[in-house]
Parts: sequence; C-alpha cells; structure tokens
Amino acid sequence: MYQFDSRVRYSEVDSNGELTWLALMDYFQDCSVFHSEEHELSVAYLKEHHIAWVLTAWQICLNRMPKLAEQITTQTWAYDMKGFYGYRNFSMNDSEGERLAYANSVWVLIDTQTGRPVKVPQYMADAYGLEPQLSMECCERKIAIPEQFATHEPVMVPQYFIDTNHHMNNSRYVQVALQYLPEERVVKEVRVDYRKAAMQGDLLIPRVTLADDCATVVLGEEDGKPYAIVEFL
Repeated sequence: MYQFDSRVRYSEVDSNGELTWLALMDYFQDCSVFHSEEHELSVAYLKEHHIAWVLTAWQICLNRMPKLAEQITTQTWAYDMKGFYGYRNFSMNDSEGERLAYANSVWVLIDTQTGRPVKVPQYMADAYGLEPQLSMECCERKIAIPEQFATHEPVMVPQYFIDTNHHMNNSRYVQVALQYLPEERVVKEVRVDYRKAAMQGDLLIPRVTLADDCATVVLGEEDGKPYAIVEFL
C-alpha cells in the first residue's frame, strides 16, 4: 500500500466548502502516480520504455466528502494483475481513520508505439506487490448505454484537459458530465467506462439520460461511438 497525507485546500472545494468530485478523483489518480514513482516506475520511466497505464474503468463510492482544511489520508494498492490488466483499490480516510471514499479501478498496460495492450512484466508486478482486495460490491466494468437520451451542445476538448499521455485526462470526463446533473442531485457513487481516448480539439457530444436514482452521460463522437460513459448513482 502507498499513502500520502494532505489537507483539503480552498481550491479543491465547492460552494458548500466540501471537496469536489473532480478533486477526489485527482487525489486518487495522484496517489497511484506517486505509488509508481516510489517504485521507480515513474511517468518518465514508462515514457522511456514506450508503455503507459491506461484507465479503463472507475467505480468510486462516497460515504462523505471531507470539508475545507480537513486532514485526509489517501491510499492505494494493487490487488491483482492478469495478462495486460492491472487492478487497483483506493481509499480516502479522515484523521480518525474513518473511510470517506473508496474505489475500484481497472487499468490496461499499453504499448504507446503500437497502441496495443502488452502483458504486464513480472518485474513490474513484483515492484507493486499485491494486497488483499478491498471488500466492496464491485460492478461490471462495462456500462450499458441507454436507448433514450437528450442530446446537448458539443464540448470541444481544450488543451488544459490533456495529460502526459497526450489525451484527455480521466477525471475530466467526469468534470464535463457533472454539469448535466440537476443541482438537487446528491451523488453517492460514480462509475466510468472508458472506451476511446479523446484528443485536444475533439468534439464530445453529450447524450444524457436522467432516471430517479441514476443519471448516465455518454460523451461520444457524432456517430454515437462513446469516448466515455459516466454513470452517477
């Protein structure tokens, strides 16, 4: 397990003084990057060896959001690696050890020159090590696309959404999707099914389906093929 301590910053909270979903996802993502850096599998190392970890699915569950200036600890650990897949859990805890949020994630190791998946090398699996999987009710990786939806104005991917893999960062899909939720909705769980990496200048066509206890936002191409499917529960 890797963990780091922090304090909720003013720049990370919403109008209620609570951590935003975007900031929560960034904490989890940063924690996984720090874990790799700790084991000399840094972003620079991966780039040099023409490989990259690409996130294919998130399931993030919320007990409560931490508040402004609250002390928090963010944790991550790998619990399985099979073929070209890596499986990783996350947890965010308060200063008393109470679990505020937790997550399951599925990653694929990609050859950046060919764009194809590659088997996780044994030295990499050994470096991360494996911890027991977090006890949580895991959903299927794939999210079904609703047949009925409302189409909204296209969103162009700006330069500041692009990360070191040269495509739209994982958390930005959720940032875009959140704007289509009614303000009164209280989100307790977020699932994301990533299908295709969006690049700078791509147009995301939001297709939104609102139900009583679930909202689904498909961010896709004009022909309907999704870049990502975001589900809010």
